[in-house]
Amino acid sequence: MDWKLIESDEALANLIAASAGCTAVMVDTEFMRRNTFFPQVAVVQLCFDGSDAAGTAWLIDPLEITDPTPLAELLQDPSVVKVLHSASEDLEVFQRWLGTVPQPLFDTQKAAAFAGLEFGMGYRALILELCQEDLPKGETRSDWLKRPLTESQCHYAAQDVIYLLSAYTQLAKRCHDLGRYDWVLRDGADAATSLATAAPDYYKRIKSAWKLQPRELAVLVAVSAWREEVARERDKPRSWIIDDKACLQLAQFMPANMDDLRQHVELPPAVLRKRGEVLLDLVDAQQQVPETELPARLPPPLEQRQRDQLKALKKRTAAIADELGLPPQVLLAAKDYELLLRPGAAEPLSWQGWREAVVVEPLKKALQRGEM
Repeated sequence: MDWKLIESDEALANLIAASAGCTAVMVDTEFMRRNTFFPQVAVVQLCFDGSDAAGTAWLIDPLEITDPTPLAELLQDPSVVKVLHSASEDLEVFQRWLGTVPQPLFDTQKAAAFAGLEFGMGYRALILELCQEDLPKGETRSDWLKRPLTESQCHYAAQDVIYLLSAYTQLAKRCHDLGRYDWVLRDGADAATSLATAAPDYYKRIKSAWKLQPRELAVLVAVSAWREEVARERDKPRSWIIDDKACLQLAQFMPANMDDLRQHVELPPAVLRKRGEVLLDLVDAQQQVPETELPARLPPPLEQRQRDQLKALKKRTAAIADELGLPPQVLLAAKDYELLLRPGAAEPLSWQGWREAVVVEPLKKALQRGEM
């Protein structure tokens, strides 16, 4: 397997220049995320189709690169399709490192499902299916930030893009033949947009947040937003700042002083000492908010009739998917069914485009007609 390391700005610029004329580039990343909020990029792998740089896995070392501008420009080039497998974490890596994400994006995991293969296929399973190659897992838990990179690490990283080219070629043809190639690109565009416009609504994921009254919820929103800001600024996991349970307790008990805080909120001594006054200020600020400006309560869990409707929606979706030869998960995610049952809920980007006509509108009309 042919691979080469790129360890200088000059080498990176020369590589991108040599890739002129390619129509697609295979992309992967190796990163670490052990005790940080953001992923730490360690290696970026590229493999080009038809160009002077084709046929080789290029392993870019971000720890040696001071000017990644040529790579950022390649990733934004609309004439070159960026091919990744299960791209969500890679998108986050590029957004953090380069301030941009690959577009147009062809995710081979999505494409495999659109082509009639399994939903959510891992890379090894996909390559075994399409290329009859059983790839080793040897470096899965490797320390990718340690230098120098070993021969084994480089070989492992290279195979993640070398075989991806063959998989892309096959999947692109299948999707074109089925009229679904643009579906893959649309999902890729939606993924990029969703990452760039992600709302700071982590508080909605906190267990039992739906039980809170409006003022209590206002406290949870404020504490969660503060935690997000601190976690990002310090590049530490959210739970290292304050965990979900403590966020909820702050909202439920709304402590007025340090004694209340100690009694009702489970905080490590160091957090209580360093963050206690800040947390009390956050709570107090929400106490001053007028009733008319408080957030609406979060929706409660579905009632029994709605749960029955949800089952019917899934059954109808499965029938539509069967007609198309697709896994039903490709049409709608699990959370989409509940959104369909909550009038006025914000609709995700994925409901636009081809899904709107294929599945969303038929389900909405069935609900309106009382068929479920």
